[in-house]
Amino acid sequence: QVQLVESGGGLVQPGGSLRLSCAASGFTAPYYAIGWFRQAPGKEREGVSCISTSDGMTYYADSVKGRFTISRDNAKNTVQLQMTNLKPEDTAVYYCAADPVKWSSTLLAMCTLPYDSWGQGTQVTVSS
Repeated sequence: QVQLVESGGGLVQPGGSLRLSCAASGFTAPYYAIGWFRQAPGKEREGVSCISTSDGMTYYADSVKGRFTISRDNAKNTVQLQMTNLKPEDTAVYYCAADPVKWSSTLLAMCTLPYDSWGQGTQVTVSS
C-alpha cells in the first residue's frame, strides 16, 4: 500500500517562498507519476505540478509556471515542490499523490485526476 506524507506547508507573505516535501513508501510498480494537487475552499482540486519517476518529465499548471519547481529523488522516494513568488491565490491545501499508470500518459493527462494514492495534505496560506 502506497503511503505519502507531506510536509513544509505554512504561512508566508506574498512574494515569499515555501518548499513542500512528499515522502513516499510502499511502491510496488516500477514507475509512478507523482503529483502535487491543491484545493482551495469552495473550489475543485486541481493539478499543480506532476513528475514521472520513469524519465523525470514534468508538467506545470499555467498558473504556477516560472514560479514552482518540482523535483524528485528516486533513491530516497521523495518529491519536492519549491514554490517562489507566492501569491494569495496560491492559498490552498496541497496534496501529494501517486499513480502507477499515469507516468506513461501525455503531460497534461499525467497531472489530471483521478490519482490512485493520496497524502493527508498540508496547508499553504499566503497572506500579509
